[in-house]
Amino acid sequence: MGKLSSGAKELLGRPLPAWATTVRPDGSLHNTVVWVTVDGDDVLINTAVGRAKERYLRNDARVSVSMIDPEDAFHWVTVAGQGKLESEGAEELIDALAKKYLGQDKYPFRAEGEVRVTVRVTPDHVLYNTSA
Repeated sequence: MGKLSSGAKELLGRPLPAWATTVRPDGSLHNTVVWVTVDGDDVLINTAVGRAKERYLRNDARVSVSMIDPEDAFHWVTVAGQGKLESEGAEELIDALAKKYLGQDKYPFRAEGEVRVTVRVTPDHVLYNTSA
């Protein structure tokens, strides 16, 4: 199992867009921009049931999440591992992410009937680079 360094955690803690890569059923890769947070050494993202990320992860749990510092292109992190889908706490997480990324207490883009799910990425591999 991989561990996040303090620098990687600091970068992932910033309100910067990240991207998640999942595997489609045909084996091709699917990338999408995501909001992230860290829980210990796990990286958390959030999505809605029925969206591509959620569907693909039910079929193949492999996922990577990457973030680059817009002020320094040589400061980046990639976390690859297994994504576990969690329903409990998912609504609270999307609100916490809205606070981090938008400064709003509640996620403002909820669709009626939408069911949120957290993707907990437990790292198998962590690559972290800083130019400092």
